[in-house]
Amino acid sequence: MNLHLKRWTAVFAAFQWCGLAGRGQTPDAPDLTAVRAYIKTSWRTLERSNLTILKSASDSKVDQVDRLTVYVARDEEPAKIKEQLAERLTPAERERLEVKALPEDPESIHEAGLLYLPYPYVVPGGRFNEMYGWDSYFTLLGLVRDGEMGLAKDMTDNFLYEIEHYGKILNANRTYYLTRSQPPFLTQMVLEVYRRNGDLKWLRSTVPATLKYYDYWTKGAHFTASTGLSRYDGGATTPAPEVVRGEKDADGKSHYDRIIEYYKTHTVKEYDVRRYYDAATNTLTPEFYNGDRAMRESGFDPSARFGPFSVDIIRYNPVDLNCLLYRMEMDMAAILTMLEDRGANEWADRAAKRAATIDRLMWNSAAGLYFDYNFVDKRQSTYEFLTAYYPMWAGIASKQQAQRLVENLKIFERKGGLQMSPNRSGNQWDAPFGWAPMQVIVEEGLRRYGYHDDADRISRKWLGMIAADFKEHGTIKEKYDVETGKSDLAAGLKFGYTSNEIGFGWTNASVVLMDEQLKADRK
Repeated sequence: MNLHLKRWTAVFAAFQWCGLAGRGQTPDAPDLTAVRAYIKTSWRTLERSNLTILKSASDSKVDQVDRLTVYVARDEEPAKIKEQLAERLTPAERERLEVKALPEDPESIHEAGLLYLPYPYVVPGGRFNEMYGWDSYFTLLGLVRDGEMGLAKDMTDNFLYEIEHYGKILNANRTYYLTRSQPPFLTQMVLEVYRRNGDLKWLRSTVPATLKYYDYWTKGAHFTASTGLSRYDGGATTPAPEVVRGEKDADGKSHYDRIIEYYKTHTVKEYDVRRYYDAATNTLTPEFYNGDRAMRESGFDPSARFGPFSVDIIRYNPVDLNCLLYRMEMDMAAILTMLEDRGANEWADRAAKRAATIDRLMWNSAAGLYFDYNFVDKRQSTYEFLTAYYPMWAGIASKQQAQRLVENLKIFERKGGLQMSPNRSGNQWDAPFGWAPMQVIVEEGLRRYGYHDDADRISRKWLGMIAADFKEHGTIKEKYDVETGKSDLAAGLKFGYTSNEIGFGWTNASVVLMDEQLKADRK
């Protein structure tokens, strides 16, 4: 097959592919009847909108529960929006709500608040009472398969609104998240909605925002000229407010306090710690806080993937981010083709160039895994992390590379599914913890390459664990210990926040996706 034909075959696959159906037998699938009923109810429990603005604006992470502040974009009208928000409030409730115009400098905001969005959305749950960046993609996948198309489109439209009025898709719609985004799944969300509503006019309307968001990732601080790839960036060099105020342990120490103690008592070999910690003053440096915020932009917060606390992430081109940008480029080629726009060729060319660079810099044939690339030291990382499977999900891996990756599932696969890494670092995105989004990414990647039996096996493990834990606790959680198959895991966490939030948006979605897939396999 010539290069041109291969490229356009992949472009149209971007439109057609959506959790490809398996072909194998699926014995012993867990009974999820009660879990699915809980999830169906949870979509409403986790829904937030301007009709219930006081519930939406409440934020336990920064102790904002009595006096509530909503910030409106500078190009909107605060008085008009305040009137709309107050329509369903009593006089006493109106006194609790303040609506302000967003100042030009996000760092000048001393009173944290909710950022206004026009449409309803689903929050993850627990302390996460706002609309998150990459959480929302996985939640959307669950919504569309659970018959909640209106809510799925509303969430996509909210992200388009964020780009237009706040400059990018935000980590979440709170003021302390204004400096950073999260992993870019926007075009996948757009295509998920378009596959179901067929609204070509709406599809065309998404293009300007998508182009603006693509620039966010491929220009300025996020772009690495030496490789042509992208990185995560924190957008600021100060402590993250939600960490200072909302991630304290029983002794009142924040995540940052515990990091300072670690640096004082441990030798760090993975990077030059002097960039991030000043021993003379016993303080963290501005560069540390940029790296810390960049790690949070990545969504994997925290792990030891880029050295202790992953602050060295700012020196790496991550495999996951660049696979997502490859998918965005391929998706744009598909979208523009459907819109009969001649610019589609350019996007396919960009994608082909990025895929070749990912393969050249990140594939390790000896290890049979993809690794992140340190563009400063010009070397691959050696840290085994589950993001190695993003190239299968994105469709970049060759058949031979996919086979090697499947052979290496044993590095990550445990009783309850896939753990993030084989390393027990005390961080929630390392061993022995498993997370819903990565189960979905790997499962879909396996199906894309025809490894349906492996995908079915991992799905049954993940769903079986959730069903058993649900039977014991009656709830669905944010993360699980996949070695024990339990959601009780605080004792294993040393850094970040140690809670295991109830809800939970993307875990709900993983159950719906995998359950529906296993049912399709049995037909």
